[in-house]
Amino acid sequence: QTIKLTDFGVQGAESNNILYLREIDDADKLVAAMQAKKDGKAVVVGGGYIGLELSAALKINNFDVTMVYPEPWCMPRLFTAGIAHFYEGYYASKGINIVKGTVASGFDADANGDVSVVKLKDGRVLDADIVIVGVGGRPLTGLFKGQVEEDKGGLKTDTFFETSVAGVYAIGDVATFPMKLYNEPRRVEHVDHARKSAEQAVKAIKAKESGESVAEYDYLPYFYSRSFDVAWQFYGENVGETVLFGDNDPAVAKPKFGTYWVKDGKVIGVFLEGGSADENQAIAKVARAQPPVADVEALGKEGLDFATKI
Repeated sequence: QTIKLTDFGVQGAESNNILYLREIDDADKLVAAMQAKKDGKAVVVGGGYIGLELSAALKINNFDVTMVYPEPWCMPRLFTAGIAHFYEGYYASKGINIVKGTVASGFDADANGDVSVVKLKDGRVLDADIVIVGVGGRPLTGLFKGQVEEDKGGLKTDTFFETSVAGVYAIGDVATFPMKLYNEPRRVEHVDHARKSAEQAVKAIKAKESGESVAEYDYLPYFYSRSFDVAWQFYGENVGETVLFGDNDPAVAKPKFGTYWVKDGKVIGVFLEGGSADENQAIAKVARAQPPVADVEALGKEGLDFATKI
């Protein structure tokens, strides 16, 4: 369920061309607005996945783009300050304006009801022909209130994605499932898990019908994104001490850098920008194997070589 600015009573949030992206219908509306307001000014509210990917798409389509988000840097749920330094600098070099540390507090519309101005909480105002809002979503569990067991904001399932009600399965973002690798229940919001959990549920249903058994779901958290000419992948957990390696200078022609997350003397998560298929496979291997590391300073110097040797 998309979190909307109208949910918080933001003034003018019901104006035309204040758009969200969740359903195909939303994408169609966005394309229509982009065609109607060709080469115009776009304000993107939110600095997460949707914010970053849509800002890039709008810029490629010749819009004047400004991103607005309250956090000190983009993608704060995953990125460290060092990782964000690269992408914010890279986006700025593409001509995207970034306004941090404030939120949209209201909107003005023209005589047709089309949004024309975004008012920020810090007093600044931005001209806008289109506003795209990406401020998060929440699992849609209300339909099953009091019928299906819940956990961590989602519907609790077993390793086959069957809920507490026999024959009822939950997959993707809404499912809180036992994550074997970390031995605890987790909820994962990403397309990769949505696809793989669906596959696991179907296998389990078919196996039940034929009296066969299915292996436990053994998921390694995986996130990725592509925008302009850059592409990153992340595997594992982003908790613990962080070790930046490579060159995260946004001005570098062919960027390649990354970050290790180290907890209890083990590498438990890896982020890599600009990796080859083999290198991305290597960081996935590290995140699953969780190899010990004695010296984090040496790890930083060794960089990607640490992963490719595993």
